[in-house]
Formats: sequence, C-alpha cells, structure tokens
Amino acid sequence: MRRGSSDRVGAAHPTGLTAAERERIASGAAHGDWLTLGKSGRLSLYAPTDEGLLRWTEVTAGGPEWSGPHFVAAPGLSHLAVAQGPDTYVHFLGRRERAAADGARSVDIVHAIQYQTGLAFTDWRSLGNPDKDREQGRQVGAPVGAIAPDGTVHVFVRNAQRGLSLRREGPGGKWKAWEDLHGIGIDALCAPVALATGRIEVCAAAETGVFLWRQLEPGGDFTGPRGFSLRPAPGTVSAVESGPERATFFWTDADSGGAAAWRVGRWPAVLGGSPADRPYAALRTSLDGYDCVVLAYRDRDGSAVLGVGGTEDEDNGFWWYTLAESCQGAPALARDGHGRVVMALIDPDGVPKVARQENTAGLTFGQWHRL
Repeated sequence: MRRGSSDRVGAAHPTGLTAAERERIASGAAHGDWLTLGKSGRLSLYAPTDEGLLRWTEVTAGGPEWSGPHFVAAPGLSHLAVAQGPDTYVHFLGRRERAAADGARSVDIVHAIQYQTGLAFTDWRSLGNPDKDREQGRQVGAPVGAIAPDGTVHVFVRNAQRGLSLRREGPGGKWKAWEDLHGIGIDALCAPVALATGRIEVCAAAETGVFLWRQLEPGGDFTGPRGFSLRPAPGTVSAVESGPERATFFWTDADSGGAAAWRVGRWPAVLGGSPADRPYAALRTSLDGYDCVVLAYRDRDGSAVLGVGGTEDEDNGFWWYTLAESCQGAPALARDGHGRVVMALIDPDGVPKVARQENTAGLTFGQWHRL
C-alpha cells in the first residue's frame, strides 16, 4: 500500500521533522463529516494523529485565517469518524485498541462530543463492543455515526460475524444495548443517512451485492436487511438526502470503474469518472440557482477529484475535474458561514489544505490554503 493511502490513525509521518512539527501533522483523513460548520458560522477541521486528533478552526466566519492545530488526546485510537447533527454538536467516534493486564489486546468503541466551535471536548466514553468474546471483539470494524434530527446518536459497526451492529442513545441520553441488525459479508464501512423527517437509512456493500436497512418511523426499529444484486466496489459507498424521504447512495461500480448513483426503486445511474478508493464526500447545495450534488473523492493514483451534477437528475450528466492536488483518504466538503462550498483534504505530508468556492458561475475553487 502506498504511503498516505491509509485512514488508520498512526500511519507513518514524513521523516526529518522536529517534534514540534510532528505535533502538527495528521496521520490520515478521518471518516465522515470531518469539515464542520458551527453555530458561529466558523468551520472546523479534524484529523487523526498519533495518540489523538488535531483540530483547526476558522478565526472568523468565512476565513481565510485558521487557528490551530489543537491536540485532543485519545490514546489507542486506531480509527476516527466524525458526525454532526442539526444542533451543530460534533460527535467523534473511535475504535480503540488497548492492552489488558494479561497483555492481550482488547478493542472498544469510544465517543466524545464538542458542543461549541473551538471549545473543549467531553471525555471519551466507552460504548463497549458488540462482541462479548475478547478475541472475536478484536475483529470489530471502525464505527460510523448518524445523528437524527432530534440529536439522537446512532453508532454502526461491522461485527465479528461481518454483520451490522448498532448502538444508540435512548430517552434522556442513556445508551441502549448493542443491537444486532444482521446481514452477512458486509463491507468494513456502511453509509448511514439521517433524513429530515427523523428516519435513518443505512446502506452497505456486501459480498453478495448491497444491503439496505430502514427505520419505518423516527426512533423505531430497523427493518431489513433488504438485499439488492448490485455491484459497488468495497469501501466507496456514501449517502446524501436527495429529496423528501429519499436518499441517494453513491459508489464506484465494480464493473465499469466509474461512479454510480442509486435510489430504491431504480437502477443505478452511471456517472462516469475514475475509480475511487475511499467513500465519496457528498454535499447537496445550490449552484447558479440549481439544486446540485457535489462529490469529491481520492482516485487510485492519489489525486483529488471533484464532480458536479443535478440532484436526482443523473441522466443529464455529471461533470468531473481531476485536481492538481494529491491527498490521503477521502476529501471533505462543507459550506462556510457565507454559503460557499469549501473542499478540504489531507495532503501526502499530513498537512490539511482547504479551497473555497469563488464568486463565479458554476463551481470554481480559489487557491489552496495550507493550514
């Protein structure tokens, strides 16, 4: 595997750096919404590093200056995912590996929250492991989060049996027990999406195709998994709410090598582009008065790629642009405090870079800014 292609915390840093420089270097890209917009209108960017994570924050809404990095300790963290709810609280989920008293390794899932932009995190809380057997528990996958409109946190992981497990908050903030949502042979990372009506849907690539789980009502049980004979490439599935009570899922098609968009009740739409090697970053936004979806991904050569097309209008084409930037892991997309699209990536040397939408027709980014 080429250096910089892993999103595992603790990947090798560039050599020849001082200790102070290493403290500012990310070890990859986090999973999920690692570029977030707070109530203050300021963006924050989060990236894993050795024994914790780093945070950069805009000094004023809309930039261009950023403060940071601020280091948050998280010993033993092997994977980091970031999710944000409508209340703008930022949730951090990690897969933690630790040595027990007898020297054996154990794995648990941990959770922390940042309530306000640029301020402190809560302590890391262990959510345990869906597999009670310690040896089997070491096979649990990385967590993925979805935050319902009422703020309820949902944590999904692939369990040792390669099915899907869920742990979520109950009334009053007390966590419910782990739930087995079943499935078999699923990919390491599922793609949940929280719909504005309160329901959550989850899509996962599997050895036999695609599995889909759906809540029938907000806060309710999950039905499924329902299987579909489709061919997504593992590790590339992502999701966006594309209409009332509708989610569109994006992935790289294993047969054609290009991007595909799929909604329940229709065949996948072919979008073109080169193969991705991580999940797509997906953002729904308005461009020149049109409802659009912006996609960003890392291709197999390590280059960042950007795509734009009409929301639920895939048949009219997607426009792809290979950027002159290389990155680790998947890029991130968000809107800043002025509504402009911002793209972030972690470059091969572990340095975050951001580019902001210019005031022109279509979607054009200005100069990349190293944090």
